[in-house]
Amino acid sequence: MTFTKLYASREELEQTLAHYTWLSRNAGQVRLPDIEAVHADRIDFASVEGRHAAIADAPAVAYELGRAHAATWTNDLHRADLTAAHLLTGGCELAGFVSPRVAALRRLRDAGRITAGQVAAVQPLLDVSPDTPVAFYKDTNPRNVLITGDGPVMIDFDSMSLAPFGYDLAKLLVTLAMTHGSLPLDTFLSTLAFYNSALIDAGLRPVPTTEVLGYAELHHLLTLSYLGRGGYQHLWPDVRPLPQELK
Repeated sequence: MTFTKLYASREELEQTLAHYTWLSRNAGQVRLPDIEAVHADRIDFASVEGRHAAIADAPAVAYELGRAHAATWTNDLHRADLTAAHLLTGGCELAGFVSPRVAALRRLRDAGRITAGQVAAVQPLLDVSPDTPVAFYKDTNPRNVLITGDGPVMIDFDSMSLAPFGYDLAKLLVTLAMTHGSLPLDTFLSTLAFYNSALIDAGLRPVPTTEVLGYAELHHLLTLSYLGRGGYQHLWPDVRPLPQELK
């Protein structure tokens, strides 16, 4: 059995292949579905017997994500810069962190979906230092992770970019809460702890809770337009934990 993903252009297909190949080579033990065939306009992935991630799966997913982030830093991304694209094989690239998000926030502001004040509030998150350690972002929302008897399997490699450590973890937490409602405090805390344990095991700095909460606010603005579709039912300000609860 296969799962076939169609692409509007050959360029999009090749970008997905480049992302998949890069993860396969650099992300350590992260589990990905096998590719069975590549066609002019589609990729056949081997079917994975599993279900989408739920709240209870968040710590396990966070640990695998942390291991993948640590491995890609060690194997490749220690040479990357968050303000520039990172070249992959075949001329493809991982987009930089800053400029795509600045452009997305500007589009949302100009369309009246968010305010200039909201943009200003998250701007410090985009003023990154040149020596900020670099991870990747692959939209680790619960629908992009399959839970199997052997652990989480990451799927969907179409849109990836560089990002600070903790940014993709924040996406997991935000989208779980926007989908299911407020997360139990123990789940939120253990998810952060499992992600950081993977970084510490690799000799990397753990990500402070305040940074993850900051990235969550940025994700909130960038995800607002999906509210009411794709499973997103709750506004992040209605379901986010209070900073004092996480101390």
